[in-house]
Amino acid sequence: MILKVNVKLHYRLSAPMALLLQIEAADLVDQRVRSSEIWTSDVAHFSRVGADEGIGERIWIRTEGDFSCTYTAQITVDRPVLDLSTLPEVPLHLLPGETIKYLMPSRYCPSDQFQAFVDAEFGDLAGGARIAAMRNWIESAFSYVPGSSHAQTTALDSFVQRQGVCRDFAHVLVSLARASSIPARFASVYAPEVTPQDFHAVAEVYLGGSWHLIDPTGMADADTMARIGVGADASSVAFLSAFGSMELINQSVSVTRQA
Repeated sequence: MILKVNVKLHYRLSAPMALLLQIEAADLVDQRVRSSEIWTSDVAHFSRVGADEGIGERIWIRTEGDFSCTYTAQITVDRPVLDLSTLPEVPLHLLPGETIKYLMPSRYCPSDQFQAFVDAEFGDLAGGARIAAMRNWIESAFSYVPGSSHAQTTALDSFVQRQGVCRDFAHVLVSLARASSIPARFASVYAPEVTPQDFHAVAEVYLGGSWHLIDPTGMADADTMARIGVGADASSVAFLSAFGSMELINQSVSVTRQA
């Protein structure tokens, strides 16, 4: 499947400052970037640096005044949709070193506070069967309500409120997985069926010796997503981090399937 991505950003900066941008789809074995182009307004500095886990890149920008950016890409996604319930968890003592940090609580995913809940609600399940049950529970128990959360909302806040947006749904699933001793991380992706169209957030869990994308909102399947980046939670994978104050003028994201 081929995805066509078109992103436009326009912000007004209060003073000269540094921006850290991560909006380009990563070129990986299961998703190949066929073509891409990124354009920015005049900036004083533009340089690329690696992103977490070697997935994608970030761009350092130094600029002032109005900042505009346009990104377009065509991405071929070649990823099978697997039955999660059949995938085994990897015993803790056999986990690769790079997955261990994704067992731990993080800023927006206080997974240590969910252990009693996962034991009570999903204690009779293990591995992929438990992850699938957790995903289904979130999709049915939570309401997708734009504007119901903010930049400081944690998985625990969302768990209590039973509502949020994709970022919040992903944080909850990541937290529940970690509380079950299954490595889980946050992934920023592009996906065509997301409503409203925007940067999308999902979870990625380590089962059967590899990472698997899961969308607890139910809007996207694994074979329709293109990863932008991954990290412990949303704080690691922001599409734009500003080291100063700025004002949103306009932002649009369009992701479509190419015929």
